[in-house]
Amino acid sequence: MLQIQKYTFGMGDRFTHQGEAQLSAVTAAHQAGIPVFPTWNKSFREHSIVGSEPDSLRAEADAAVAALQWKGDYYVDADHIGLKTVESFLAGSNFFTLDVADFVAKPAAPASVEDFIRFCQPFTGQLTIPGIDTPFSLDQALLRETAAKFLLAAQQAGAIHRAIAERKGPDSFVTEVSVDETDRPQTPIELFLILAMLAMEKVPVQTIAPKFTGRFNKGVDYVGDLTQFEKEFDQDLHVLAFAIQTFGLPASLKLSVHSGSDKFSIYPIIAKLIRQHDCGLHVKTAGTTWLEEVIGLAESGGEGLSIAQAIYRGALDHYEELTAPYATVIDIDRTRLPSADEVDQWDATTYAATLRHVQSEPRYNPHFRQLIHVGFKIAAKMGSTYTEALQTNREVIARNVKTNLLDRHILPIFGP
Repeated sequence: MLQIQKYTFGMGDRFTHQGEAQLSAVTAAHQAGIPVFPTWNKSFREHSIVGSEPDSLRAEADAAVAALQWKGDYYVDADHIGLKTVESFLAGSNFFTLDVADFVAKPAAPASVEDFIRFCQPFTGQLTIPGIDTPFSLDQALLRETAAKFLLAAQQAGAIHRAIAERKGPDSFVTEVSVDETDRPQTPIELFLILAMLAMEKVPVQTIAPKFTGRFNKGVDYVGDLTQFEKEFDQDLHVLAFAIQTFGLPASLKLSVHSGSDKFSIYPIIAKLIRQHDCGLHVKTAGTTWLEEVIGLAESGGEGLSIAQAIYRGALDHYEELTAPYATVIDIDRTRLPSADEVDQWDATTYAATLRHVQSEPRYNPHFRQLIHVGFKIAAKMGSTYTEALQTNREVIARNVKTNLLDRHILPIFGP
């Protein structure tokens, strides 16, 4: 098994132009004594929208590694894939995020439910998980209820993992399982039982992405009860440690925080807890780099600003189309969005200040930011007009990308 490093940081790049800038943030962290390792991630949906192929992400990562002479481990994540979409990711990826959301709450075969109940029989009654004060009451009713929601999904994760292992060999990749796209957060006992299911399926899961309390909207801060989040995160870490010992899961198993970019209010909590537990962490970001590209274009003025303004106008014109796939992870109040005509009158400073995620800035507008976040399809339709602008304004964009990842993400989460 390819063992994942303790601290890993997922970096999305819609248009595969910012690999060096992203890696420069990681190299700066290493120079500061922070052992975080890069993971480039991109989903099938993102490739489809942009018109890119999965191998392009591997090429970007390899080129950045060569240019910066990076000597450490690095990963290329086939993000949110299933059996229908995994094929094109096999050659270039060494990290696979198994998305089983379509199988949650669908019934597994009755015989497999009974196998699961027998597997969990030793844990029924009052189950004490070290580090969690209150024991959990685990009976057959809860086992059947959890199986009804998650067992088929875990079996699908097993099927995807076996398909990848047969093609790539079992020792050449990292496996993540995503269970964050559900209707409600998993309780600690549900997370324990999901890990039991994955152990039954012999999935060597090294990172797992549960659903936490609160809103993890794209590109903006966490919305929710910070005290409750801290309690859940702490309990989940205890559950993982217990599951490693109980089920023989990989010792490198760690939590993965999806839609982790820009969740500034929970970073101090996460940083404190991973140190208390002396455990690993994977944080997955995606669109924050795309947003920094748009900010950099706007700051460049001239044609760059015009492109940024055109992206917003296009996003407004295609609002329903762009927001529909992200309906569960955005909260946009359309009455708080400026008109396209107004934005066309903005100067470079106003556009950048409105989009950049600095909450103390009076002009910052999270509704504007979320719409731009899901609007990368507009830039994709611009084709070479957009990508050539990225090259023309490379320096200012790279500075924004590096500063954003290093100062606003890596240092607050993994720093001293």
